Amino acid sequence: MSFAPSQIAGATTEQELSDINSLWQSSAHALNDVNCASCHQQSETKEFLAAPNHETCQSCHEQAVDTFLLSKHGVRLLEGDSPLTPAMARLPMKHDAMDKQMTCNACHDVHSANTVEASVDACLTCHNDNHSLNYQNSRHAELFAASQQLPRPGPGAVSCSTCHLPRVPHGQDDRATVKVNHNNTYNLKPQDRMVGDVCMNCHGLEYSYNSIFDPELVEANFDRPPTLEMETFDMMKAAEARRSGNTSE
Repeated sequence: MSFAPSQIAGATTEQELSDINSLWQSSAHALNDVNCASCHQQSETKEFLAAPNHETCQSCHEQAVDTFLLSKHGVRLLEGDSPLTPAMARLPMKHDAMDKQMTCNACHDVHSANTVEASVDACLTCHNDNHSLNYQNSRHAELFAASQQLPRPGPGAVSCSTCHLPRVPHGQDDRATVKVNHNNTYNLKPQDRMVGDVCMNCHGLEYSYNSIFDPELVEANFDRPPTLEMETFDMMKAAEARRSGNTSE
């Protein structure tokens, strides 16, 4: 695919084109023969697209975009409105990011396709609330830092996206794949959903519930083991003891 010089000049500078090409050459897109024309050429008219949108990404990443459009980040696009910006948010956001538009490219550098950056750095580019900022002090952050394997996080990594964009198995046996649910609000409420979809992939039931239902621990981004002791679990243990006859009474 070739573009007229005026098209290229209107899109970016020669140095930026060189930088983009360097990023792309080592990306997952390049390894899968997804080249410039795959995104920058309109499929029907073959016209040059200077700024591909989420619909362009959707042609390959259907599940990712479909779930993104159901999230707070993407629902305005689903409704045909302008993209969400941090200035519209109720949570504290970074001042420098207020006008950033929430599209696929807000979190993903499409030329490098580096999901390590999308897992934490992209989130902290905008979010300025205590829960987000305290991530760097958590054991989760230590695991993430120790297992970064470009171009995507290693299996032991626990990032912002690990919890807020959970991995979902699809299919079985040799055809099984794991896809990311890009609806970042799906497992926020009820909190039990976060426990089942995320926390218990690593932690036990009681540990998970005692963590996720402690507002102070959530705000601290789980920088310590839980100290909350939910009465429900004591009642369950007592009931099981009575059932099995292992009571101390």
